[in-house]
Amino acid sequence: MRGLYAIVDTDLLTARGHDPMAFARAALDGGASTVQLRAKHLEGAETLALLRVLGPLCKASGVPLFANDRADLAWLAGVDGLHVGQGDVRPTEVRALFEASGRRLRIGLSTHDEAQADAALAEPIDYLAIGPVFGTTSKERPDPTVGAERAVAIARRVRERRPGMPVVAIGGIGLDEARALRGGVDAVAVIGALVPERGASLDLTRDRARAFVDALGAP
Repeated sequence: MRGLYAIVDTDLLTARGHDPMAFARAALDGGASTVQLRAKHLEGAETLALLRVLGPLCKASGVPLFANDRADLAWLAGVDGLHVGQGDVRPTEVRALFEASGRRLRIGLSTHDEAQADAALAEPIDYLAIGPVFGTTSKERPDPTVGAERAVAIARRVRERRPGMPVVAIGGIGLDEARALRGGVDAVAVIGALVPERGASLDLTRDRARAFVDALGAP
């Protein structure tokens, strides 16, 4: 996992009047290497329907699609992966559920400090997220910010303990922040900086995604 991890946040997209599918398509056109659907306030049926249409779109671009929080919806939609937080079902339990039926699922886990990062390495995860690195408005009750220097130090700590484990930075990341993190983490997860204001063209999402890819030096 490397480069731009684009998050399709239905709350923000709705607030700014943009269609999630059109936004995802623009982010993919701009070079996003991973996509996650984040639908905190949609009903389960609506979220499942979105996952089922986003899946083929991402697959056509050769990009993995992650569900957020909901292992049940990841199962039903047949997506590539699941991203969970500290209060969600543990990766060990999710992995056991999928492997019992012979199904493979990539799992990412959010962490907010060194202790959580260390504990995460005991879990069967495929990547570790650290954040919020900078101040963010995408969460109702965000954890304290980590800062770029500390995020890079945590990423280094993770690699020393588990070589090859991708580390994704998240939280308040714009182009300047992405440049500050370049080389220190494997990918940056971006929400707000990719979403144009109401009435603006989603061509801006494509262009902003390309700018992130360039800033990160990602292929």
